[in-house]
Amino acid sequence: MVFTREELNRSRSINKKRRRIITFASLGVIVLLAVFFVLFQFTDVIVSLSTELQSAPQSGDWVMFRHDMARTGNSNSGTVLPRGEIKWTFATDGAVHSSPAVVDGVVFIGSRDSYVYALNADTGEKLWSFKTGSWVESSPIVVGGLVYVGSNDGFFYALDAKTGKERWSFGTTYGIRSTAAVAGDIVYFGSDDYGFYALNAQTGKMVWKYESGTQITSSPVIADGVVVVGSSEGLLFTLNAKTGKARLKYETHSNVASSPAVNNSTAYFSDSSGNLFAIDIRARNWPLENRLLVYWRALYIYKTAPRPPSSSGWIWTYKMGSKSKLTSSPALYADMLYQGAGNTLMAFDVNAKKLVWTFATKDVVSSSPAVTDKAIYVGSQDGRLYAVDRAAGAELWDVTTGGQITSSPALVNGVIYVGSHDGKLYAIK
Repeated sequence: MVFTREELNRSRSINKKRRRIITFASLGVIVLLAVFFVLFQFTDVIVSLSTELQSAPQSGDWVMFRHDMARTGNSNSGTVLPRGEIKWTFATDGAVHSSPAVVDGVVFIGSRDSYVYALNADTGEKLWSFKTGSWVESSPIVVGGLVYVGSNDGFFYALDAKTGKERWSFGTTYGIRSTAAVAGDIVYFGSDDYGFYALNAQTGKMVWKYESGTQITSSPVIADGVVVVGSSEGLLFTLNAKTGKARLKYETHSNVASSPAVNNSTAYFSDSSGNLFAIDIRARNWPLENRLLVYWRALYIYKTAPRPPSSSGWIWTYKMGSKSKLTSSPALYADMLYQGAGNTLMAFDVNAKKLVWTFATKDVVSSSPAVTDKAIYVGSQDGRLYAVDRAAGAELWDVTTGGQITSSPALVNGVIYVGSHDGKLYAIK
């Protein structure tokens, strides 16, 4: 079949238009995919936050490490305050680093003898015990009639709060020292296997897992649908609580073992180099931020680039100094933050960004304080539990135990419960 020149030209024109349409369509698809990727990776447009996943204190009880799901350490206890008298002690067969939870007249505590205990809060009588395969340094959290706790045997357990019987367990590769948080129907915790886990709180089935690339001993907070947790490689992570998708990786370059305290979308936390941070948990990293900032800062030092911006989420940093290793977790009361710094307890005004007072002990304060309107209670590795006047920073009283105190005190109904490395749990009225 022979085509005329006119027919050939028409065919070429049609093919050219077709190729142009295909090219523009392909470019359009690429652009749409790029837009989708940016929206998915760096915004909440595609996958929004589940803001109903909130931290909420449960009044009247100390249900977990740091009192509540915001890890405030603030008991709002009113006028009933302890006087520094030992009410009872309960002896385990190992050091007690775990911090107690107190719910409905029962104290729950873990021990390095591998057991989790439930005790009568008034008498110290043992109600039940549950044996795990290794040390229990993680602190129990009690929600909805279940006790959630991790063990150095690599398993995370859900126990019946009344009987101590195992409801379910979930295995990780290495030990679990992080204390869990519960929001909605999900329980969250970190592991030494570099994983951060979200499990169905009733069944123990994994909802999602985030590979952090580093050990997580810090205890998470869930606020406004965001998980906030520190790591041993000098990072504070924020994750979408529903999906586990990373939002912010804030670099401190020093171990973040302490647990953040959150108030009004601001997370307060410290690192092992003596820095106290305030970070906006709503922030997200811009593309390749942490990698590019390294080169940008180097170029700035050599005066070949303008000053780099602050890391995403940064609000302020306060340097306590290299000798003030911050290993305890902060407690919040109104505009004040309290935490251990080296061998001292410090009071810090978060609005004025000013150190108000310090109280010295005879050894490192790695215990995290419990705060009321009038007093602060904190343990020290010198073996003492201290009561300190909240306004003046002066000692009110102290109680000596037979070992270091790294456990964080719980305060309920005028009684303080705290563990010691002498293997005992103390009730102090």
